[in-house]
Amino acid sequence: MVYHQRRKGEKPTEDEDEEGQSLAMECASSGYYKRSRPKLLTFLFISLLSCSFILAPHLIFSPVTTFSLSQSPQVENEGPSTAAVIDAKAPFYSSVTNGAICCDRSSIRSDVCTMKGDVRTHSPSSSIFVYESQDEAVKNEEDLQHEKIKPYTRKWETNIMDTIDELDLIAKKNTLIMNHHKCDVQHDVPAVFFSTGGYTGNVYHEFNDGIMPLYITSQHFNKKVVFVILEFHNWWVMKYSDILSHLSDYPVIDFRTDNRVHCFPEAIVGLKIHDELTVDSSLMEGNASIVEFRNLLDRAYRPQIRSLMHQHAKLSVVPKLKKPSRIRRKVQEHPFNKPKLVIISRNGSRAITNENLLVKMAEKIGFQVQVLRPDSRTMLAEIYWALNSSDVMIGVHGAAMTHFLFMKPGSVFIQVIPLGTEWAAEAYYGEPAKKLGLNYIGYQILTKESSLYDKYDKDDPVLKDPRSVTRKGWQYTKTIYLEDQTVRLHLPRFQKQLVGAFDYTVDRLNQQSPNIQSH
Repeated sequence: MVYHQRRKGEKPTEDEDEEGQSLAMECASSGYYKRSRPKLLTFLFISLLSCSFILAPHLIFSPVTTFSLSQSPQVENEGPSTAAVIDAKAPFYSSVTNGAICCDRSSIRSDVCTMKGDVRTHSPSSSIFVYESQDEAVKNEEDLQHEKIKPYTRKWETNIMDTIDELDLIAKKNTLIMNHHKCDVQHDVPAVFFSTGGYTGNVYHEFNDGIMPLYITSQHFNKKVVFVILEFHNWWVMKYSDILSHLSDYPVIDFRTDNRVHCFPEAIVGLKIHDELTVDSSLMEGNASIVEFRNLLDRAYRPQIRSLMHQHAKLSVVPKLKKPSRIRRKVQEHPFNKPKLVIISRNGSRAITNENLLVKMAEKIGFQVQVLRPDSRTMLAEIYWALNSSDVMIGVHGAAMTHFLFMKPGSVFIQVIPLGTEWAAEAYYGEPAKKLGLNYIGYQILTKESSLYDKYDKDDPVLKDPRSVTRKGWQYTKTIYLEDQTVRLHLPRFQKQLVGAFDYTVDRLNQQSPNIQSH
């Protein structure tokens, strides 16, 4: 056995019914177990009692939530309707009995189980074991408790959960330790097990289903935690390495390919999730909020941004900007004092077809404009740099709007909302942006601003009553409103929003720097 906790940089050693979702908090109360010995019943009773005390606040003070797919149009696979998450501020696993498995299955979004004591992995059988101290009264009993879990945060979505690997969590007596599952790597910190399968590959899901729940679940460990990943993707680890390094001091483990037995003093299997792209401070230790999560992003990307700034410093030349119109006289003349506007550009569906005119109009108002066209090869640090230094962001509803997380609180986020996407735009991006402290503006386009205006009769429900169409199901929404629609902004109408954003931003910047004089 190797007793070794690897740090980063070291090489490994060789050697569903959605309606009326019921509460289901389990601690030695579900799964299966053998019950022929009184001592075993005592163990199970103590475990159940322990978990019951821990979860009591959920049951006493929290309302039972319900969920209906009819209330949740699956726009771009971006999430369920906003549902209350039954949770407690203190981690439910904080006082779990050693050798026990305690599961919280109360959330519509995810299951979370904890194991404490002598925890050992066995990847060939997709199992994690926890061993109870030897008890002669149960020496003929092998499994004390058995739970099953898929550690992914879209529990309600059966079709995607069917693609997620399932883990067996088994509590056993320790008389078998000498014969099975000897430790190859002994860790002295807890582990968090989760999957990067499912919708990973879509930036919304990567943050909403993965990164933010990982922060919620692990931040209280203060980086003294090991991440064990199912459906492991090297590209995902590389893409989010800056963030992962600020959540854990240790290298990640690929559960499927690393067949060594890893031993931990504690394991959390599954991730907690609060709501769409948010952190609920009332449910977090230390009242950590979405702002603290964004601060973590700032620390994570700061080194790369400094490097990017250094690389661009020698190449960048401040352009000579046109003098703004007289109605914009409040803006400072020095280019560095001009509010910065970033437009998140799209190609194909939901693109702004008169984007070039939008840029010219914004520049005439007085903005310094940057058009950002992120793709799969764009570094997140580069996107963060652009948006962290911006005052206003404009983009059409879609997964790329997730990047509002990169903006500073107090900035302006204008989301262009195509026909048929109103509910999703507000639920997935508008409301979370407000929670971050952004000045959010939802610009719902008129029928004439949609390319669908030229494709359908003026009295067609597609134009006249989009909600009646989206209620028919996801496929209708996707085919008509997401894949077959572009936007041509009515610039005089949109200008009112942009001028308002400009005036607000100038006032805010001048308040922040009252001593800066015009040059």
